[in-house]
Amino acid sequence: MVEWLQTPAGKYLLAWERERLDAAVADIFGYHALQLGLPQLDALHTNRMLNRWLALDQWGQVKQGDSRPVALLTDFCALPFASSSLDLVVLPHTLEFSADPHATLREVERVLVPEGRVVICGMNPASLWGLKQRRSRLAQRLGGGASFLPDGGELIGHWRLRDWLGLLSFEVEAAEFGCYRPALRSQQWLQHFAWMDQAGARWWPIFGAAYFLVAVKRVRGMRLLGPAWKAVPARAASGVSVAHSVTEYLKPENEA
Repeated sequence: MVEWLQTPAGKYLLAWERERLDAAVADIFGYHALQLGLPQLDALHTNRMLNRWLALDQWGQVKQGDSRPVALLTDFCALPFASSSLDLVVLPHTLEFSADPHATLREVERVLVPEGRVVICGMNPASLWGLKQRRSRLAQRLGGGASFLPDGGELIGHWRLRDWLGLLSFEVEAAEFGCYRPALRSQQWLQHFAWMDQAGARWWPIFGAAYFLVAVKRVRGMRLLGPAWKAVPARAASGVSVAHSVTEYLKPENEA
């Protein structure tokens, strides 16, 4: 994945994702944020939380001269955080290269606080890039060719991922597709098809090469408490005048 991100297609993808991430995480507030994997993309760059960590699952990902400190080296399926302790977790292509994406997503749900958010970037198998990848893998099985996308990853469809999130009580808050240019290795040809980004977003939006979504962790039965309202004292029932009661009692019988 690291080497592929240096290719024209990889840089094109990173530019699109960085723009979406910078806009999304800037307005997510809390105290603790975590990015899982892909140190080449600073997903928490614009976030203003006090504590922000980058976690990797292997030291090999740091060999490209990334200047940011690595806070954690851990198994993404067993994060060293207490339950309901993080406000934001970002997964930039983390699920695609995870040995067990279901377990990783369950672990993210565990460490997030109620109403916490997970931000996910993924490659769309229902796209020109996904089609190119399937053809490349078929050619590899037949004895030749190189895959267009990084090896070792398993593309997860957008709607399939939404189903997984729904089972874990996540609610998708925002979703977007992007990168509609064909699967080309040349910077010149990618630039030649730049017009397809606007056309694709308008005419075939769900067929972008990449997708980006933000989901909120919902907890059933939980209700956020608002400001306490000042109790209004109940009005006392109006009583009968004492003087009027005595007068009525002393009336002569013939006037009764």
